[in-house]
Amino acid sequence: MIKKENPWENNRHNGLPSPTEQKRRYLDMMVLDVPDFPKKGIVFKDISYILSDWRALHIIEDLISSDYLSYKPDYVACIEARGFLLGSFIARGLGAGIIPIRKVGKLPRDTYKESYPLEYGTDTLEIHKDCIEPNSKVLLIDDVLATGGTAKAATQLIEKCKGIIIGTAFLIELKALKGRDKLDGIKVTSILEY
Repeated sequence: MIKKENPWENNRHNGLPSPTEQKRRYLDMMVLDVPDFPKKGIVFKDISYILSDWRALHIIEDLISSDYLSYKPDYVACIEARGFLLGSFIARGLGAGIIPIRKVGKLPRDTYKESYPLEYGTDTLEIHKDCIEPNSKVLLIDDVLATGGTAKAATQLIEKCKGIIIGTAFLIELKALKGRDKLDGIKVTSILEY
């Protein structure tokens, strides 16, 4: 029996991008660079158009969920604020619950706190002490991996709750800032790289 070639699998012969590459290109065209925000010298990656497009949200769910489905996470931990928006779709795709990681003073019960440096200052994150059952598998989600300070602080909070971090996933990774290095030993997935 002769097997037919799938034109999407082997694009060397026909020049067509793979389905995954098509999805990435679709997302990429909706990311806008905003110079000097939130302060001079910073180029902010605005994902507002992605958030307003239902196709884009399903693409994000599909790309990240497919990468972590076999890990069977119990929870998706989402970093305030845009991480919440993306994490909701991803948690649905994985059949997992959501754990909010928030800025100081936003959570009503006892919390763990972790301070971290940003590329433009410092901040502190909190997590409820009782939000993760010990040894539960947790996937961390945020919109952008920049210097890695936010993600590193969030992983430390998850570890304080005795959760097992199966990986981290981001819509955007700013490669030049080497944030991935701060997550040494933890799986990092990023959909778009700049």
